[in-house]
Formats: sequence, C-alpha cells, structure tokens
Amino acid sequence: MDRLHDIVLFGATGFTGALTAAYLAREAGPGTRWAVAGRDRAKLERLVERLGLDVPVLVADAADPASLADLARRTRVLATTVGPYVRYGEPLVAACADAGTHYLDLTGEPEFVDRVYVRYHDRAARSGAKLVHACGFDSIPYDLGVLYTVTRLPEGVPLKVSGFVRGNGRPSGGTLATVLSALGRARETVGQGTQRRSAEPRPRGRRVSSLPGGLRHVGGWALPMPTIDPLIVGYSARLLDRYGPDFTYRQHYAVRTLPAALATVAGVGLLAALAQVPPARRWAEGRLGPGEGPSPERRARNWFKVTFLGEGGGQRVVTEVAGGDPGYDESAKMLAESALCLAFDAVPDRAGQLTTASAMGRPLIDRLHRAGLTFADRS
Repeated sequence: MDRLHDIVLFGATGFTGALTAAYLAREAGPGTRWAVAGRDRAKLERLVERLGLDVPVLVADAADPASLADLARRTRVLATTVGPYVRYGEPLVAACADAGTHYLDLTGEPEFVDRVYVRYHDRAARSGAKLVHACGFDSIPYDLGVLYTVTRLPEGVPLKVSGFVRGNGRPSGGTLATVLSALGRARETVGQGTQRRSAEPRPRGRRVSSLPGGLRHVGGWALPMPTIDPLIVGYSARLLDRYGPDFTYRQHYAVRTLPAALATVAGVGLLAALAQVPPARRWAEGRLGPGEGPSPERRARNWFKVTFLGEGGGQRVVTEVAGGDPGYDESAKMLAESALCLAFDAVPDRAGQLTTASAMGRPLIDRLHRAGLTFADRS
C-alpha cells in the first residue's frame, strides 16, 4: 500500500488495451487505485474522456527505460498490452523485477518468455515481483483448465491430460504482427529455449512432458497446436507438486471436417512462409493496422470452448473451459481480472517468473468464473 496505484495498465490506447481499460472501468470498483499509461498523453486523455473515467494518466515509452522504471515504482501491479513483446517488452520486465512490482502481459511468444526467465527470474525472486506471462487467451484457458482438471484427479499418481480447443475469431493488427514476428524468429526461439532449459532447475523425483498433440481423429479432426500454451502448462506442472510424479499434457486444435483441417494447416503454412521473407512479412502486417480489430458485433458472435480429458489413478474426468470472443473481449477480461487478483486476493507466496496457475491458481479461477467464463466438470 506504499505505492500510489494498485494497478497501472500500460498500452491502454491499443485495441486490446482499450478493451481492458473499459473492463476495469466497469469492474474495478471504487476502492481500486488504477491508472492508464502509454506514450501519447493526448490519446490517453481521449480514452479517459470517452470512458467517462476519473483516473490518472501516466506517460511512459517502451523505448525509454527511465520512464518505465518510474512507472513500475508507482504501482503494485503493472499490466501491459504493448507487443510484440520480444521487440518492446523486456525493458518493462526489467523495471518491474527491480522495483518488486508484479508484472502481467498477453504474450504468446515463447522466445520472450524464455528470455525473461533466463535474465530476470532470479532478480524478480529477490525483489518479490511476480512475472506472469500469457494472461489472456494465451494461455489462461489451458493453464487454469489443466489445473482445474488435475484437482479432480487423485493425488500422488501419474496423470495424463489432453486439451481440445474449438472456437472462432479474427485477429487485430497487434496480434497479426505478434504472430508474424514469432514465426519469423524460429532460430532465435529455439536458441532461447535451449538457454532456458540449461538455466531452469528440473523438478526432483518428478517427470513432466507438455507438448502439442499429434494428429488424431476423435469424432472430428484433432490437429497439433504448436502454440505457447503447452510451454506454460509444463512450467506450471514443474512448479506444482499437485500435478503428480509423472505428468503428461497434449494440446490439440479441433475441427469437425477434413476440409476444415486442411484449410487450417494451409493457413498456418502460408503465414509461416510469409514470415520468413521480410517484404512479405511487412505486407502481411499491413493488412491490419495497429489498433484495428473486429467490431463489437463481430466479437459478439465469437466463442471458444476447451475440453480436457484427464486420467490418473484409475479415474477419468472430462472438464470444460468456455467463453465468448477469445482474442479480445475475453482476453481483456482475463488480463484485468488477473491484475485485480494479484492486487487484492490471497495468492500463493511465490516470486520470480510464474504462471497464472502457480501465481494465482484457484482465486483467479473463481474470479473468472464469476466474470462469466465457464469452468465445469462434464464427466
């Protein structure tokens, strides 16, 4: 409580940032001391006026470490939507790790997450800062969904969980830029992952395997899903003994028909190819400008559902996490509720680079369930 603010939202004028600000305006409550931040004061003031807010406006630039250090010292929790994080995110992480300020983001970039672990985990552990990545659709439904599933299985036995996601949605300009940046940096991603594995201690007497799933036909087509989510789930499993002595997680993207499966694979392949050629990558990024995204009417039609099959100790459970528009409305909700959870709830006493499951766990599940996301046992 010695800080001026409970929560600062950095990048509040971007597409997802503005949705997060609007959510906090509705849900934060009159006792929450929060502020919006970014590099353009005029845009921030227009946002505050449009939302009818009476909150401080703070100016800071991702390219100005001194301004970020000042921002981190002002608040207990700092949530950022400024990506691609591999390009813009590291100075803010450093500022939070030094100031003992809890940090949240929406990254889906494995290279960035692994780099932060190698460079800032120990520093944050000493200062008491929680560095929590992937606090949106990447990767809360999977990370907390697996935790929810595991707690319905016996303790102290090998556990196996498979996740199957379905849904629809359309990217914003910022998300498209992030995806293309990550696909174009495969060599850097592999190299940073190798450094992370060398630096991170392995769990003693326990085994964890968390990977994209293989191609399967189970009433439809289950495709490998090579996203950041298995990396996040695997780290939660290494941190939390409740996942058992031998834990396995596999993640899939589910479609109903073979043509849909082929179209999905072709689309991912095309993006990957464009990302390898700088002029083509710039052309693709230009299809959606920064701050552009789907309309409220389109977002209202979007949805997601993740089904988990869990097995262990002779028991089998089926659980589900579901919600509305995954990329924007629900991601804004998840980021905002994560910030409120870290600011006000009784959460585990851990510091350093963490995950939503290890940093917040059940308190965040309860918050999101009250906010409209479904966490349910379908066994």
